[in-house]
Amino acid sequence: MSLLAFLAVLLAATTHATWNLFAKRAARAEHFVWLYSIASVVLYAPVVIWIVVTQRPQFQLIHWLALGATGVLHLGYSLMLQAGYRASDLSVVYPIARGSGPLMSFVGATVLLGERVTPLSIVGVLLVVLGIVLVAGLLRRDRQPPRAGIAYGLATGAFIASYTVNDGWAVKVLLISPFIVDLTGNLLRIVMLSPRAWSDRTRVALEVREYAVPASVVGVLGPLGYILVLYAMQVAPISHVAPARELATLIGTYFGARLLKERASPERLIGALCIVGGVIGLAFAG
Repeated sequence: MSLLAFLAVLLAATTHATWNLFAKRAARAEHFVWLYSIASVVLYAPVVIWIVVTQRPQFQLIHWLALGATGVLHLGYSLMLQAGYRASDLSVVYPIARGSGPLMSFVGATVLLGERVTPLSIVGVLLVVLGIVLVAGLLRRDRQPPRAGIAYGLATGAFIASYTVNDGWAVKVLLISPFIVDLTGNLLRIVMLSPRAWSDRTRVALEVREYAVPASVVGVLGPLGYILVLYAMQVAPISHVAPARELATLIGTYFGARLLKERASPERLIGALCIVGGVIGLAFAG
């Protein structure tokens, strides 16, 4: 992976952990995904319009299928993540989702896209698995593991892996602009969630006043971080970029422990470090 690509991924990791902090703080909002999707479209639509007017991309059926897939997968990811934050701690759901996602992405990229497996990448995978087990508390006998957080984290990770492979293919092989890929996901979320928002207009109005700042932060940082990742995927292997962006795991665990006052045992912190070590190994494997 080139230095420029790695720096882009590091910046993306910081923005990702930051917007997840604000998303956790808005976990009680039932229409938060709809709100921040609107904020994203308002901000980034002018850029997409400029790209379409100046570059005039010629899309065929395969391009539309890839964009349709990204819309559906990002919708599922957003809803699953917010449900997880309502059910469990940020420092549980976030590391499991961000740790299992690149693990599945790595398998998908090697099996479906033919990217190469190396000894270092195998070590990275094992570290990620160990980190997930430690963060989830699966080895502890003195308390019941947070099963809801584990389930939501793994389900979110599955969506992460799916849209990572699909979107990486879209920008790397089909040469679709990362801005267009990201905007597509936000547009579909708005379309699919608008009927429910319209039928619950009173609550939406209350949530606009209460969660305008978190929705705006997520609307700005969410697309920014992911667009940086998509650009990195254009110049580096997807199986390296996807794990590298999960350096956000350590930041997210820290935010949960320090800013949200969630319980952070030494075991959980060691698990987060294992995930970070694993994704670094995966990032530089090969």
